[in-house]
Formats: sequence, C-alpha cells, structure tokens
Amino acid sequence: MLDLNLQQILCILGGRYKLVLALMATVVAATWVVCMILPMQYTATTTVVVDTKSPDPVATALSTTTSTAVGNYTLSIGTEAEIIASPRVLWRAVKVLKLDENDEVKTLWRNDTGGLGSIDVWLAELLLKKLSVKTTTTSNVVSIKFVGSDPEFAALVANTVAKAYIDVNLELKIEPAKQYAAWFAEQESVLRDALEKAQARVSQFQAERGLVASVEQQDIETTTLADLERQLTTALGQAAEVQSKVKAGEGAEGLPEVLQNQFLSGLKGDLARQEAKLQEAAGNLGRNHPQYQRMEREIEALQEKLGVETKRFVDSFGASQAAINRRVAELRVAIEAQKRKLLRLKTDRDQLAVLLREVDAAKKALDLVASRTTQANLASQGNQVQVSVLTPAVAPLEPSSPKTLLYTLLSIPGGLMLGALGAFALEQYDQRIRSREDLAGTSPVPVLGVIERRRAPEEARLHLLRRSLSGWLPFLRRAPPEAAR
Repeated sequence: MLDLNLQQILCILGGRYKLVLALMATVVAATWVVCMILPMQYTATTTVVVDTKSPDPVATALSTTTSTAVGNYTLSIGTEAEIIASPRVLWRAVKVLKLDENDEVKTLWRNDTGGLGSIDVWLAELLLKKLSVKTTTTSNVVSIKFVGSDPEFAALVANTVAKAYIDVNLELKIEPAKQYAAWFAEQESVLRDALEKAQARVSQFQAERGLVASVEQQDIETTTLADLERQLTTALGQAAEVQSKVKAGEGAEGLPEVLQNQFLSGLKGDLARQEAKLQEAAGNLGRNHPQYQRMEREIEALQEKLGVETKRFVDSFGASQAAINRRVAELRVAIEAQKRKLLRLKTDRDQLAVLLREVDAAKKALDLVASRTTQANLASQGNQVQVSVLTPAVAPLEPSSPKTLLYTLLSIPGGLMLGALGAFALEQYDQRIRSREDLAGTSPVPVLGVIERRRAPEEARLHLLRRSLSGWLPFLRRAPPEAAR
C-alpha cells in the first residue's frame, strides 16, 4: 500500500485527472442509461384518520353485556398499521378488484407457482411487496401507499386497500358482538326451558298438595287449631267441675245444681210439710194412731223418693263426666291432627316457596339474558367505525421512480470516488515521481535543490494551492530520511 500525504494525493489526482474524469463520466452515463431503461413507477397515496380518543360504540355496548370478557377496545396506530398490511385486508382487496378472476393473472400464477397454493395468497403477497404503510407518533393519520407501473391502477389499489381495511376494521368489532349475540340467544333458550320446567313443577306440586299461592289457607287452618284449643280448654274446665261434684258423694244435697232443681225442691217442700203435719198429729193423735202411722209412711215414701231422685241426679254427673271426657279425648285427637295438618301445610308451603324462588330466579336470569341478547344484537348490527378516509388516492401525474435527475446528481460524487480509486490503483502499479517528497521517499541520497519550471498561470495557481495545503497540514508531510538530515 502507498503511504501518502495530502500533497502526494493531490499530485496523484492531478496527474491522473483524465482517468478520474473518464470514470466519473462513465458512471454518470451508465446511471442515466439505467434510469432510461428502468420502467416508470407511480406511487398513489391514500390517507386514513384513526380516532383513538373517542370510545368505540360497539365495545361500549358489549361492555354492558359482559363482566370481563370484553373491555373497551382502544385503537392503536401501530396495531392499525399492522391490520392494513395483514393478509385478511389484502385478500379482501383482491376479491374486490377481482384479480383472481383475470385470465392473464391466472396464467402468471400458474407459471410462477405451477398451480400450487392459493391464487389469493399469491396475489396478496405481490400486493404487499408494493404496498407501504406509514405512520407517525404524533399523528393519527395513516398513509397507505401503493407503487405500480400504471398510475390509474396504483390509485385504484390504494383506495381499495383503504376500503378493505375499513370493512375489516368493522368486522373485527362486529364479529365479537355477533358471537355474543348467538351465545346469549342459546342461553336464553336454555333459560326459557328451565323457567317453563320450574313453573310446571310449581303447578304439579300445588295440584298434588291442594295448595294455593296465597296464605289464606294457612290462616284458616291456624284459626281452626286455635278454636279447637279453646274448646279443649272449656271441656277440661267442665270435666274438672263435674269430677269435683262426683267426688262430693254423700254431700250431693248441698250441690248448687241439686238445690236449684225445681223437682227436687218440690219434693223437699212436700217432705217438710208432711213432717210438720206429723209433729202436729203426734201431739193431737199420738204415735199409735193410724193416721199418724199413715203420715209416717208417706214421709218415708217422700224421703225415699227424694233420695232416689237425688241419687239419680248425682249419677247424671257421672254420665256428663264420661261425655265430657270423651269430648276432651276427641278434642285432643282433633288438635293433634290439626297440628300435623298445619305442620304438613307449613312443610308444603316451604317447599312451594323453594319452587317459587326457583321460578323467580329463572325468570330474573331469563330477563337479564334477554336484555343482553337485545344489546348484543343491536351491537352486531352497527356500521360505525372509528376510521375514515381523509384523502383518497388519485392517479399521480409524475412517476415516483426512477428519479433520473436525483440519481444522476448522486452518480457524480460516486463517479469521482470511483475515479479516485482507479487513479490510486493505477498508481500502485505505475508509480511516478512528482515532488521532492516522492524523490526523498525513493532514494537515500539527500535532495540538494529543486529546479522550478515555468508554469502556466493555471499550473502556478495549482502549485500555490499545494504549498498552502502543505503549510496548513504539516502533520501530513512525510519526515525526511536520516540520510537527508
């Protein structure tokens, strides 16, 4: 490799400037020719604006029908850019453009793939190669660019991709709502069947047990039990009273019932009058008088009759006691039966209440699911999206590539660089002495002097330039060999 300083580099370039210019001209000419040969490409741009701040109406509707499955879907510019370049959007664009139905396209597909795979996938890949999606972090505008050889076709594809993206964006929001609507409709059918079965169980249970939904029957049975208990209390009091009278025994004459009996009172009156007459006759007639004895016999008959009637009356208390005891026993049995009836009725009422609660729960669940089904159906029929076309693509008037002027201008420094490399490469094989530094670097003999030649004005100015550069950059100059010191 050559070890050169700036002065030597300038000398080499100045000495081989024709080669540098020739290579530069060749590069520029080749660039221009290539630009003329390459087919012209046109870029059509469609811009869409994405509203990332407003809530999504579909997601808001779904958020009222689900607890956690679906939240508010927040649009992201990066996500939307990926959706635009997704196969789903491109497949839809292919279908809209009907490219898969074009015979020439089918022929190209068969030649390229041998008929293997799907033509839709192949076309989507071709569109993706010429499609670009541009976004910025400070804007909600997304640019959809498509490059094609036909300006009208490029604009058509860009607009079609934008329309397909809006349709797919709507589908991505509507499809979950449709799925939820179908699921809720299925659940509504199941819950309606469950409600009908629960109502049927209530009706069957009421028919089997003879129950009604109101509480009147239980109140009637409770009143009946209370009345039986009052009757039992009364009967028990009567039984205790009769039992005390029966226990009175010989002293039955003093019972209020006996004293208040008119028949027995009449017999007692007759007996008292006869006894008074007997005492009167005992003073007048004597005890051996037949009339006196007759009166004694009448008195004895009255006493016997009074005793018999009194005994008969007291014996009636025993019969009343037996009747009252039977009544008490019957009342006890009736009360126990009524209690069992009330207990069974309460059990049946509790079971009926459970069945009614099941019916109420099934009805509430059905109402809730029916409401959510309606909301999901409304959400699934929405047609509003948070994306809209800002600027549709139009057929470009000027090609986007090749950019002949730009590429030609860029080829000039490239050609100069290539010419310089060519000059240095040629210098490697054909090195020449153009300055004192070149001579000092090739010979150990010190340089004693330099004979200047007369230069043309241009050469003089170039020489002054070299000297100036050598003064500004002394560190680039080569140190003289030891022999020259």
